[in-house]
Amino acid sequence: MSTTTDVEPAPTAQRRIPDYEVVVIGAGFGGIGTGIALQRRGIHDFVILDKWDQVGGTWHANTYPGVAVDIPSFIYSFSFEQRGNWSRVFAPGNELKDYADDVVDKYGLRDKLRLNTTVTSAIYDEYNGLWRLATDGGTEITGRYVAMAIGGLERPKMPAIPGLDSFGGTLMHTALWDHDVALAGKRVAVIGTGATSLQLVPAIADEVGHLTVFQRTPIWVFKKRDAEVGPIGRQIMERKRIRSAVRLVGTVATELAMSGMLTGPTWLVDSTRKLLEGPARKWMRSQVDDPVIREKLIPTYGLGCKRPSMSNEYLKTFNRDDVTLVTDSIDRITENGVVTADGVEHEIDVLICATGFKLWEKGAVPPFPVVGRDGKDLEEFWDTNRYQAYQGVSMPGFPNIFTITGPYGFVLGSYLWMIEATAAHLSRAIAETKRRGATTCEIRQDVHDDYFQKCLSRQERNFLFTPTCAGSNTYYIDDKGDSPFRPSTHGEMYWENRHYDLDVYQYGVAAAESVDSSVAAKETV
Repeated sequence: MSTTTDVEPAPTAQRRIPDYEVVVIGAGFGGIGTGIALQRRGIHDFVILDKWDQVGGTWHANTYPGVAVDIPSFIYSFSFEQRGNWSRVFAPGNELKDYADDVVDKYGLRDKLRLNTTVTSAIYDEYNGLWRLATDGGTEITGRYVAMAIGGLERPKMPAIPGLDSFGGTLMHTALWDHDVALAGKRVAVIGTGATSLQLVPAIADEVGHLTVFQRTPIWVFKKRDAEVGPIGRQIMERKRIRSAVRLVGTVATELAMSGMLTGPTWLVDSTRKLLEGPARKWMRSQVDDPVIREKLIPTYGLGCKRPSMSNEYLKTFNRDDVTLVTDSIDRITENGVVTADGVEHEIDVLICATGFKLWEKGAVPPFPVVGRDGKDLEEFWDTNRYQAYQGVSMPGFPNIFTITGPYGFVLGSYLWMIEATAAHLSRAIAETKRRGATTCEIRQDVHDDYFQKCLSRQERNFLFTPTCAGSNTYYIDDKGDSPFRPSTHGEMYWENRHYDLDVYQYGVAAAESVDSSVAAKETV
């Protein structure tokens, strides 16, 4: 009679079968893309959780006046689900929300949704090889694997200004827009001059009584080649070959402009940037009448140091008598308004914070506690060791959990290109784990470290860290002084996420599974 070694569970361990094979957190484009990628790998036992009552993520949450995509709609869509009936070249936000709903229905994801469910913590159960997710409803959801498809533009960032809570008027963030607030005739102030402000400011200028815009850092603004897509245009764009050709041109242009900025030779990047800056400044100046205001709106940092944007109306808005640009730093907020460093109190009725999102900072990434093997806390790990993840997807010490928007995963450009790449990556890893008869999957430490070092090495020639970008206050650089965006081309991102060596992961069987196997072997004997 053969003998086997008994595997005893930990004293507190209990055998647990996961509720789902995969739990996807987030029902924005990241979660939707992940669900489709899993289906393509033959994985259908999954659920998609989201804190909102509808799908769409940022396109459901952000409904401020003027909200629209700032990448041409024909590019800002899944490659496998292109559409040609956009109303404009740069579609308004509600059309992106409708697109998300359409994709969910077409790919049969509606029954996979569990909305109005906020995940409050994720803890790895090493004995069972699964993740335990606590929710705001007090229930626990377990999954063999977890895909964190939580978008970066999801957690509003309020400005750290003294007295903000003491403001006596109406206070709101653009990402939490209150449509019950009437702006007509009101004295309204907007803090922030990023991409959101470029859309918001012109959209409300006609409605408010007076608009004051507080600017810390000016933004590079380009002419927006936007246009309505009429019936004939839509009919043409519904033809797959034409639509694909337009998408290809846009993809190549984005690859050259965005990827080239981070991966191209320093001399080429510098010369190209300087070549573009002159005409851009000339056009910006042509939009503003007052010479003093004009110069305040022109960036002093280099093009590309922070996210530029496009608008045909934003700069012209400052030609109005009922719009004021304030560039003095804000000292504090009072019950009646905003006090700037020069001692002036700007009295207002409504204060709107267009101050962006918590993208790379402690307490926001991840947005809830994630505890891996041996009690390893992901937030503490990143805070101590810098943000890092293999291709933006996997971290050692955190088996069976993947991220869609992790550090060093996103190549600047269309967000959906990254989603397709990282979703393909994680679904391939899960499918391979199943094929091998394993229940755990974890990126190897040496592979992860090599990738991180490669990213850091490429960063050394990144112009974001040069005097060119001094004073840009860019979110391209995190609170550790790194730029956790993938320093590669979109082509490299596409290929490596789909064709990595499957042995970069280490596969295993959870202790509970080993116990079952051991018991079965004894019974057989």
